[in-house]
Amino acid sequence: MLPLIKVGMPDRSKLMPMLENVLYSGMLAEGEAVYEFERRFAQHFGLDRAIAMSSGTAALHAALVLAGVNANDEVITTSMTAEPTNVVILQVGAIPVFADVDVNSGNLDPKDIERKITEKTKAIVVVHYAGIPVRLAEIAEIAKKHHIPLIEDCAHALGARYANRSIGCIGDFAIFSMQAIKHMTTVDGGILTFKDETLLRSAKKFRWFGLEKGIPRTEVDINSVGYKYNMHNVAATIGLAQLDVIDGLISRHISNGRYFDEHISKIPGLSVPFFDEVASPSYWLYTIFSDDSSNIEKLLSNIGVAANKLHRPNHYHSIFKPFAGVLPELEKYYQNMIHIPCGWWVSDEDRDRIVNALQRG
Repeated sequence: MLPLIKVGMPDRSKLMPMLENVLYSGMLAEGEAVYEFERRFAQHFGLDRAIAMSSGTAALHAALVLAGVNANDEVITTSMTAEPTNVVILQVGAIPVFADVDVNSGNLDPKDIERKITEKTKAIVVVHYAGIPVRLAEIAEIAKKHHIPLIEDCAHALGARYANRSIGCIGDFAIFSMQAIKHMTTVDGGILTFKDETLLRSAKKFRWFGLEKGIPRTEVDINSVGYKYNMHNVAATIGLAQLDVIDGLISRHISNGRYFDEHISKIPGLSVPFFDEVASPSYWLYTIFSDDSSNIEKLLSNIGVAANKLHRPNHYHSIFKPFAGVLPELEKYYQNMIHIPCGWWVSDEDRDRIVNALQRG
């Protein structure tokens, strides 16, 4: 079965010697490999800075706290995402306020974001779902007008661009995921970035129990709550090896996505996502819309290709139902959508086979 998602690793001959060196170096925890990975990641993807974390979820937790979100504050967010996006909002004691989506992409609708803003709104979290950038120009303008921090969840969107800028550069904060099945993995891990350089010290303390690295434990004073959210040298070493090959992997996602854009959009009864002209998706997944998505799942399964919805809208879970509200466009989106494989493992022959099956179907 051609999988919907797949773990990608650098060539064994490159990665294993690097891992052996770090494993027997005597320094496994946070150290120079982490700091080198941060420098290279920021440079590679055009970010102001990169703070390496134990997960994308940890990075999002840090972003919310550094943005000033406290207990009982409201955070406008999306239900169409992996659950950790919104579990973290609950972890800080805040209230997730679900805005509706643009049915053409599954991303948050700027107009509904603005409708949901109240005096208690302390952050807006947008998810670039399936690798498609949200309508950032409109949303950033809304955030600026209301003086609300904008947080970009870029877990699906490594390598995407908006208005010729790397994704993650427009919001006040952004996070990336290095979890196993993303474009790029460090087995698990995440990256936090932000515009305000004065937050750098606080971010580093947040990821390490409120302590500052480089200061003897007998001399340091903890004055804020922190967590064990640091990345370690083994994960960072995998990340360093990944950076040497990641452009090729992302390029293949993009090539397959554009191929599907061109060919699937021409098939009667099917449609594909629509997004801003200045947006360049990185197509972590590819989304098809149909009035019978289950039929597509069966059709592709018959030719050995996995297809499914992957995520469940968060407001379907009991823990989020009190915050659900009415989300008619999301319900329509979820009913009609289905994801198909789009990654580096999808060959030219595979994508032709998928398109031909959909044309016959």
